[in-house]
Amino acid sequence: MKADDVRKRAFSMPLHSPAYPHGPYRFVNREYLIITYRTDTAALEKVVPKPLEIVDPIVKYEFIRMPDSTGFGDYTESGQVIPVRFNGETGGYTHAMFLDDDPPIAGGRELWGFPKKLASPTLRVEHDTLLGTLDYGAVRIATGSMGFKHQPMEHDVALRALGEPGFLLKIVPHVDGTSRICELVRYKLGDVELKGAWTGPAALALHPHALAPVSDLPVLEVISAVHLIADLTLNLGEVVHDYLAT
Repeated sequence: MKADDVRKRAFSMPLHSPAYPHGPYRFVNREYLIITYRTDTAALEKVVPKPLEIVDPIVKYEFIRMPDSTGFGDYTESGQVIPVRFNGETGGYTHAMFLDDDPPIAGGRELWGFPKKLASPTLRVEHDTLLGTLDYGAVRIATGSMGFKHQPMEHDVALRALGEPGFLLKIVPHVDGTSRICELVRYKLGDVELKGAWTGPAALALHPHALAPVSDLPVLEVISAVHLIADLTLNLGEVVHDYLAT
């Protein structure tokens, strides 16, 4: 194989059988349970990287079902997003993310810098309850519940929330173990078709784990919860801050 052929084909590993295809990455019937809770300010300050600014001591805990996603297949995801501000723009910093499918783990880390790790999340309806769980190995580390479709939510409010940018800390090591890439990345969702949005009573419990420390951002008070169903495109990102250049 010629060097030019390598350069043309080198967008993912392994070269001869990439873990995921080229985008765009379209999601159909993507379903969210997002529980917003108040946490400890000092705990947030330990995990939110500058130049991002903490808006309030708030965390959004997410359970997401993705039954139909381009190249990634059918999988479920769970994790924590922290509301932040960057150069006057508000958005969400993805602090932790756990999922059960290899292609989106590889693609999420390599392309955008999503902090994805392998675990076993679920999101399902049990009788009158929308229930989300997250197991890391045999240990249950998160349980979220919400009354199923208790109150419709204004679609404009939901669309504004889905339209906010996301921020990620992308880290790629050099072959000697030092940092080769260390960047703050911004991305947005596009072509959003909201199919449903609801609110209702909710509860959230987080449990300690050495390798999945979601409980390090403790639940002091559940503020609200939303249940969303939408089709959308996950757009590629842009670098907004290079930690190695400063």
